[in-house]
Amino acid sequence: MATPRVLVIAGSDSSGGAGLEADQKVLAAHGCYGMTATTALTAQNTLGVEDIHITPPAFVGKQIDACLTDIGCDAVKIGMLASAGTVKVVAEALQRHKVSPIIVDPVMVATSGAQLLPGDAVKNLRERLLPMSTLLTPNIPEATLLLRDADVQYKSPSGLDDLKALAKMVHQLGPQAVLVKGGHMPLTKNYVKATRDEDKAFTVDVLYDGNDYTIIESQYLASKNTHGTGCSLASAIASNMALQKSKAQTPSLATATRLAVHYVSAGIKTADASIGKGSGPINHFHNLQILPFSQGHFIDTYLLTHPLVARSWEAFTHHPFATAMARGTLPEKLFKNYLVQDYLYLTHFARTHALAAYKSQTMTAIAASAGIILHIQREMELHLSYCAEFGISRAGLEDPKQRPKESPACIAYSRYCLDVGASQDWLALQMSLAPCLIGYGVTAARLYRERESVTGDQGNRYWRWVENYVADDYQEAVRVGRDLIEATIVKQSPARIEELIAIFVRATEMEVRFWDFDAHPDEEGDGE
Repeated sequence: MATPRVLVIAGSDSSGGAGLEADQKVLAAHGCYGMTATTALTAQNTLGVEDIHITPPAFVGKQIDACLTDIGCDAVKIGMLASAGTVKVVAEALQRHKVSPIIVDPVMVATSGAQLLPGDAVKNLRERLLPMSTLLTPNIPEATLLLRDADVQYKSPSGLDDLKALAKMVHQLGPQAVLVKGGHMPLTKNYVKATRDEDKAFTVDVLYDGNDYTIIESQYLASKNTHGTGCSLASAIASNMALQKSKAQTPSLATATRLAVHYVSAGIKTADASIGKGSGPINHFHNLQILPFSQGHFIDTYLLTHPLVARSWEAFTHHPFATAMARGTLPEKLFKNYLVQDYLYLTHFARTHALAAYKSQTMTAIAASAGIILHIQREMELHLSYCAEFGISRAGLEDPKQRPKESPACIAYSRYCLDVGASQDWLALQMSLAPCLIGYGVTAARLYRERESVTGDQGNRYWRWVENYVADDYQEAVRVGRDLIEATIVKQSPARIEELIAIFVRATEMEVRFWDFDAHPDEEGDGE
């Protein structure tokens, strides 16, 4: 799917809650690529507009041309136009480039009631832009201002029927469709204007396309965080229309509008009331889940440095047992015990990857699990030959009658992984297996780098263990396992990621206890 492109033609809000700043937040929240043509700079905050600096109209036209001749767009959103000259230039540019849909938010009246657009600009907007608009989104004061400018008699709305009549009259001014926003007039449960705060039940937005009305109700929210709601709503509609186009869906203005109204309503509900002393901004990013890491960098930059992980990971990858192997100082009895328990664990490790294949939904993932199992098989053959060097026979490991008992640590660790795999999803199982897969590679690589300081292979019978885990085939298995986790973790919610990290921590702690037991196999109480 191509990235949806939206051009916003509007003024800038220095406080970030409305205008172009709000528009771009909305576009980002909807996954759209945003472009801007800045019509005016404002000095404003949540308390009001202090000053406006109008961009020369010709320069606004150049901005539009620069964007549309190169990048193009799937929807246009128009906000504050500031002057009659700007209205003229914008209308001519959009006619020249033949773009659609065009969503017009007629920013003409400030929250304080002050008129932001001069009278000649209102007339220009009504006569030149409305006829080419796909959707016009006035609030009640803006709708009545347009009707007054056109010398159309209207009744001040006092209920739902009046809002519908208002939408129909504004539609006759030329736009293909009109959305009259009823936020200035909360209604009671009987659809009449509420005169007391306790009677305010909901607000109603009325969409009229010349044939049908679409009534969109929203729960009334007693919130001061409504700065930029009009800008945000129009940009959300434009984003939804652009998304429909990029997905080759049948255009539905009603669907795009309904989604946008719900988006803004949720933004008001989840807004941070501490921003500003007046009418604060909405929360534009309520529908986004922010991952605390960049794609492809979960394991190294987040997981292994996580406060819950770092200590146990350090204890595992720098365990004295592994260091003693690399130095050749580990008593042979302990190493032989480790070889036996590691062989038994690897059997269960292969079983868990078979379970991972069963839980996979794509051939790529199934094949990856199969590849890891085949690598474990090769690893176990090397393991058996290594065992033979220390007088441990294949029969002694594979014959159930001769096989040594699993240690409590081996039982606890292997069954934990299998339990996670049986009770949770594929990714949870991968996270329970990751400490073993990644950790052995990391530990061996560290010891290999430090081989001169840890004696290395000079007469060290255990050095082959290090070489096995720095070998290309094992490191390739690690790479495959890491890539699978990285590709899947970005699809999880932040809360789920923390749950998965808890699994990783538990498995890492069990790796530590596995080596703790191998260092003291005759002691009681090391298992679980």
